[in-house]
Amino acid sequence: MAALAPALAAVRTAVRRALRQASPQPGDLVLVACSGGADSLALAAATAFVAPRLGLRAGLVSVDHKLQPGSAERADQVVSWAASAGLVPAEAVSVTVSGYPGGPEAAARAARYEALIAAAHRLGAFAVLLGHTRDDQAETVLLALARGAGPRGMAGMPARRDVAGVALLRPLLDISREQTGQACAAAGLRPWQDPHNTDPAYARSRVRATALPALVAALGPGVVANLARSARLIAADVAALDELTPRVGDGPLPVAELAELPEALRTRTLHRWALALGAPAGSLSHRHVAALDALVVGWHGQGPVYLPGGIQVSRAGGRLVAA
Repeated sequence: MAALAPALAAVRTAVRRALRQASPQPGDLVLVACSGGADSLALAAATAFVAPRLGLRAGLVSVDHKLQPGSAERADQVVSWAASAGLVPAEAVSVTVSGYPGGPEAAARAARYEALIAAAHRLGAFAVLLGHTRDDQAETVLLALARGAGPRGMAGMPARRDVAGVALLRPLLDISREQTGQACAAAGLRPWQDPHNTDPAYARSRVRATALPALVAALGPGVVANLARSARLIAADVAALDELTPRVGDGPLPVAELAELPEALRTRTLHRWALALGAPAGSLSHRHVAALDALVVGWHGQGPVYLPGGIQVSRAGGRLVAA
């Protein structure tokens, strides 16, 4: 009996660990988001092998963003392969990216996640597996650093995030892109090469093609793993700080109590409060929170702070009040 290829074994082990940690019930359905690229294809093949051995059902969803010629046919091909691999149900879902906020990457991501969550609800899946790798995590950290995103951005992508009752799981955050390619080769799979991944119009593509290789050349091959590990460590710190942050509603906040909090907790409290007031999360920035904080610790009689969503915050009578 031939030995299992190390990369294939590593991907299967990662999927097995993620599914067990998710604590599913016997017979639960898990979906794999698969574009046909090496990362998601390796993930789908591993899930088709692992899930039944854990007493779970496994299916697949391929999202067609309609941004490239032949994208619908490609999604259908992925679905046909999925059925042959034992991933049932398998669906191709098309989305319209225009109308979502942000640039092309952000809009496509928002449309994709919305479609995946909807598919999970429709098909009764408890989780959706996403094919982000250690390399993707390292790129995310570099982009966050470049944008001045702060600890939450540098925490990168979480291994699990629950949205609308669906667990979004990333089993491959400790698996390299090289390994997913090797796993596909070992399984006899031919992944699709997405031209967007090498298009310099996209910031992530430029990081992938230029910035990260330059860091590896200058500092050694351990850079990618070190960036991903930093994301895990920062994420743990962010989670701890979030637990310590006071829970607030949309009522006035007492300035004296806020001023006694350490800056990390105070600014988190103000961020939570702004969201409770109705400020859109996607539009609320560090600049807005810093302006709120100035009403607390940098008060010199300044006027109100204007938050996204038409919200106005002033300091009056020793409290922050919204109108």
